[in-house]
Amino acid sequence: MAKIKSLDDLRNMKSELQAKIKIREHADHPEAMVQIKVGMATSGIASGAKKVFNYLSEELDKRNIDAVVTQTGDMGYCYAEPTIEVTLPGQEPVVFGYVDVAKADEIIEKYIKNGELVEGIIPKNYNTID
Repeated sequence: MAKIKSLDDLRNMKSELQAKIKIREHADHPEAMVQIKVGMATSGIASGAKKVFNYLSEELDKRNIDAVVTQTGDMGYCYAEPTIEVTLPGQEPVVFGYVDVAKADEIIEKYIKNGELVEGIIPKNYNTID
């Protein structure tokens, strides 16, 4: 088990465990949930992806949005870090770049809750492995 050296480490651990529990609970129908992948390779972390990951995890829970937030490696958009991939139920994934906490809030309010497209979409250049 990893050592916890700060409150942020504890929050990260909590978020990761909650995401794993949600995945297990919804394993039969994961496509019915909003799925968010946060690019957390070295460049993403250096650009603030941990802060975005924590914000998304906490805010989606606060707003009672049925979603799972997971971390992934490099998505190939190092120039636009932090990046996130959002998959709404029944839709194709959309990748957003230059995501900070304010942009994450806008994505939650406009895209996830209302289905409105927001600035910052990056054309997808990879395939998700099922």
